[in-house]
Amino acid sequence: MIEIKVQEGPFAGIEAGTLIVLGFDGEAPPVVDSVLDGWAGELYASGEFTGKAAESAILHRPSGMKAKRLALAGAGKRDRFDATGMRKAVATAVRTLKGKSLRDLHFWLEHPEFAQAAVEGAILGDFEPDQMKTDPKKGDKRLQSFTVCVAEGSAGSLPDEAISRGRILAESQNFARELKNEPANRLTPLVLAERARQMAAEVGLDCEILDEDRMRQLGMGSLLGVAQGSDNPPALIILRYTPEYASGDDHLALVGKGVTFDTGGYSIKPADGMEKMKYDMGGGAAVLGAMRALAQLKPAVRITALIPTVENMVSGRAQRPGDIVTTLNGKTVEVLNTDAEGRLILIDAITYAIRLGCTHLVDAATLTGAIVVALGYQHVGAFTNNEEFLGRVMTAGKAAGESMWHMPLDEEYKEYLKSAYADLPNIGGRWGGAITAAKFLEEFVEGKPWVHLDIAGTAWLEEGKPYMAKGPSGVPVRTFVNLAMNWGG
Repeated sequence: MIEIKVQEGPFAGIEAGTLIVLGFDGEAPPVVDSVLDGWAGELYASGEFTGKAAESAILHRPSGMKAKRLALAGAGKRDRFDATGMRKAVATAVRTLKGKSLRDLHFWLEHPEFAQAAVEGAILGDFEPDQMKTDPKKGDKRLQSFTVCVAEGSAGSLPDEAISRGRILAESQNFARELKNEPANRLTPLVLAERARQMAAEVGLDCEILDEDRMRQLGMGSLLGVAQGSDNPPALIILRYTPEYASGDDHLALVGKGVTFDTGGYSIKPADGMEKMKYDMGGGAAVLGAMRALAQLKPAVRITALIPTVENMVSGRAQRPGDIVTTLNGKTVEVLNTDAEGRLILIDAITYAIRLGCTHLVDAATLTGAIVVALGYQHVGAFTNNEEFLGRVMTAGKAAGESMWHMPLDEEYKEYLKSAYADLPNIGGRWGGAITAAKFLEEFVEGKPWVHLDIAGTAWLEEGKPYMAKGPSGVPVRTFVNLAMNWGG
């Protein structure tokens, strides 16, 4: 665990192995040039460093300073700089410097309102997806400490609890990333349930696990149909947060798809890339990460999290194309494609959330390849039956730096969901696949304000970025937290 500290003092008097300073595009940082007689300005003039995002420059033994190294980190355009820019700039600097085995970093904070984002950036930037590697030296390139440095006498200007909130949020996002990165032979549905139970005990959440027998008694035929091909039994994870003083009668449900491995079933996936299907529980992991944070940050709204977790496997018991299942709410579904399994487990969890009294529903799922075709890897696809509620979710996402795009959900798309043998099929044909998947889910929300987040293109980075390692991203942990924390605002 990274040690996070706060230190105040004059810039030149900060004792540090490495002191990081942000430089904006085309603007040499005055605090540096005032001490180093124009060194930064010369770098800008020569083009060696321009302040663009992801750029860096290091000066060893800077004259007149107590820091052993001074590192400039590019922050991009000043007029576009915000908390997301701070998070990315710090994470990029951390990843660059820890790659040089620099493990104790100090950061000069000129914008106290972004203290939380700076801490988040340090912790998120330090994450590596190498938890299964046995190299005893891998810890040599992990951050040990990160110190936020401010001008002498200005430590009191840091927002209340900003450092603590930044740590809680980033560590919870990394918790979700670790879960997503676990291989399926180690993280089965019941292991995921046990990890959720342990986390809940640590942070003070109520936890209930519905096993296969209980789900059968309740009538969750849609969820159980997906699970029946695996030797590893399913579970429905339920976490409850109850505030000491609720701001109203609202009851928020966070629902996350928890397919710990997805072969596609008999509608089997191509071999190329199937190994990544360990992250098909990315929505469930994000819900668990968000609940870990919210239990500590204590919003004023009641929250119930539901994570249906299964394996979608091929065996003599597996669900077949053409099977018809009866869902928890009584509707029947014709399974035309066994690889459209996420929606089948989500609908029983959504119905159960409504039975538990939830008034507002948000689900997150690596649901469709179609959303990647539509939006690439840049945006979460956001669908809703309630524009006002979607606006709140998207506002939370924008503040979190998790980009979302409002997708259509017109009534005409229901025409794609026709079955001669059941109430509806689980797929709607070739066109508009992400939309018809969301339209399928909408059939089970019973008119409650609901937002569906298709994170198939954003939950996993195929290639690392300067500010984030390859692999699990943790989207949309921060959106969920922002939504709940600002529920009454």
